[in-house]
Amino acid sequence: MTTVVQKYGGSSLATAERIGTVAERIARTWASGRPVAVVVSATGNTTDELLRLAAQVSATPHPRETDQLLATGECASAALLAMALRERGVPAVSLTGGQAGFRVAGPYGGGSIEWVCTGRVKSLLAAGNVVVITGFQGVNADGDVVTLGRGGSDTSAVALAAELGARTCQIYTDVAGVFTADPRAVPDARLLDVLPAPVMAELAFAGARVLHARSVELAEMSDVDIEVLDSATDAPGTLVESRQSGLESRSCVVAVAHDTDVVHLTVDGVAPGHLLDILAEQAAPPDLLAYAAPGTAGARCGFTVTAAAAARLREPLDRLVATSGVGVVTGAAAGKVSVVGTGLLSRPRLTARALSALASAGIEPTWFGASQARVSAVVPAADTVRAAAVLHRAFGLERAVS
Repeated sequence: MTTVVQKYGGSSLATAERIGTVAERIARTWASGRPVAVVVSATGNTTDELLRLAAQVSATPHPRETDQLLATGECASAALLAMALRERGVPAVSLTGGQAGFRVAGPYGGGSIEWVCTGRVKSLLAAGNVVVITGFQGVNADGDVVTLGRGGSDTSAVALAAELGARTCQIYTDVAGVFTADPRAVPDARLLDVLPAPVMAELAFAGARVLHARSVELAEMSDVDIEVLDSATDAPGTLVESRQSGLESRSCVVAVAHDTDVVHLTVDGVAPGHLLDILAEQAAPPDLLAYAAPGTAGARCGFTVTAAAAARLREPLDRLVATSGVGVVTGAAAGKVSVVGTGLLSRPRLTARALSALASAGIEPTWFGASQARVSAVVPAADTVRAAAVLHRAFGLERAVS
């Protein structure tokens, strides 16, 4: 019988009452006779609180110890949920990522899953237990805890679903599903019933916080669908399809995403291959990457990263400046707004419409990039939310396409 894999975010587990509500839902699923594996995030704002505490005891918290600390948040969630399930007569066992067989490689704070040895999980499921696993973490070859970056519990859940042979991974959160824009910023945003995984991956990478971008990429590679569901209701939510179903979007533009966690960097006088090696070593995936070959003004490479990635890049880029004499320019606080869909470069009028709409609203992008799947612009931080609303209106996304 196919295993049900569910993931619950921190907001769904923020209080004892909410943990009880989640336990009731899991208990109903378990009572149907299907094996159930659950992945959890840290409760509420635990991760942020732990980071603040680390900053109080150390000016420069060591990355290894930071991961050791942050992993405790998910451990608490898993143990509490297992207790709540047992209280309801459901046999449950909590496991850390390492105990569940998650092997992770890469830097502390930005690891990637190499493989999952599911032997112990499968044995516990076969014995009738609900297995509750800490998301966001695993262990490296030395046995040290390595976390996957913010939002990494989604990726843990999809990886587990793939290894257990589950066709679908259910991700429960505090929103009804995936919308045409963030409904907190754009009130007339619509809920999307179905999305192709490539479009959802672009939305996530562009700043939509509903799913971790890497989880969607992994789902597509592993042929796992994702259901984004509201933990407070039984509404159907959004289905993110890993396979092309023949259903095509009748509108090339599907949704708008915005991201206020953006730092724009330009680096002068460095070979792009060397720079990309540094970005890879620091688990700092760049967006809107552009390179100008050496000329009268010299070579220049520009890109955006998250604020956390920019912090990890500070030391290696400082060393590069000291040893090679390259120049690094860090932009002011910025935001990124993106139009996401399919075939956008094939229809340049859509890109023109996006830029015209921003200009008409008095919003001037400082950096710009386009692909078949996404048109993105770096805008002043204070204009980011307004820019998302402007683009949502410009493409008529508040209206359902029949």
